[in-house]
Amino acid sequence: MLETMQQYACVISLCFNGRNITTDVTSSTPEENAPIMSREINKDTRLCMSLAGRPGNFGTRFHNYLYQALDLNYVYKAFTTQDIEAAVGGVRALGIRGCAVSMPFKEACIPFLDELDASATAIQSVNTIVNDEGFLRAYNTDYIAIAKLLEQYQVPKDSTFALRGNGGMAKAVTAALRDGGYSKGYIIARNQQAGEALAQAYGYKWHPEVGELAVDMVINVTPIGMAGGPDVNALAFAPDVIDRAKIVFDVVALPVETPLIIYGREHGKQVITGAEVAALQAVEQFILYTGVRPSDQQVADAAAHARS
Repeated sequence: MLETMQQYACVISLCFNGRNITTDVTSSTPEENAPIMSREINKDTRLCMSLAGRPGNFGTRFHNYLYQALDLNYVYKAFTTQDIEAAVGGVRALGIRGCAVSMPFKEACIPFLDELDASATAIQSVNTIVNDEGFLRAYNTDYIAIAKLLEQYQVPKDSTFALRGNGGMAKAVTAALRDGGYSKGYIIARNQQAGEALAQAYGYKWHPEVGELAVDMVINVTPIGMAGGPDVNALAFAPDVIDRAKIVFDVVALPVETPLIIYGREHGKQVITGAEVAALQAVEQFILYTGVRPSDQQVADAAAHARS
């Protein structure tokens, strides 16, 4: 991994060498209709990156779009690795400014970091690393995004909820709910061991299915409804469960309108989408890396571009 990143850094300094070039910095792979943006990459260009088991294009396109829009001397590139310790060492050694972290590295990277922000400490899971002159501080902007959305939509604190899921993202959502003062909730998971562990860690109850429970908010934190998955057309909750709820929250970001969100809209529910989560957590990363806060319109444009 370190060698791969060193090679990439060499390409920037040797091939571009301060000359004006035309390069697609909006995606890690060529796309027929991707906008071509001119950028001068030089010795002062700051590199940000992502580490994922299966790298995607959302973060790459989102961040590079905003770098261009705000005329910032940054570039963003997605990577994967078979050696997380060496990869984190590369972030430190090469002075890479920021690194987004996705599964399966969110917990595995922690031993190689210097400090965890409260957002990461709360759930012992990391999705963002910021490098300040060799000191690696970690955050979890998923947790931050969920907390901000609950506040933005003014979800009543006495709302009851049923959260389906038991993975890393479910942990972030559950922690944000607990810390936000939502005390009445159920973790819905078929895996009893994982479901009970998550529920007990944050003071909630576990159920294998919703059954006859009546809750104010249903939250999907599973791949059900995700584009490209086996359950792309499925509802994460039974229609009668959604009918009894007031709020529908789906963290699945693609498609923007999941079956759960579509059903919720059609039946007059307040909806919170995964696309909002993805954009908000990405802009929180962007601010941590650059110290610059984009306008709401710039964020919306970047998110639309990243999904296109």
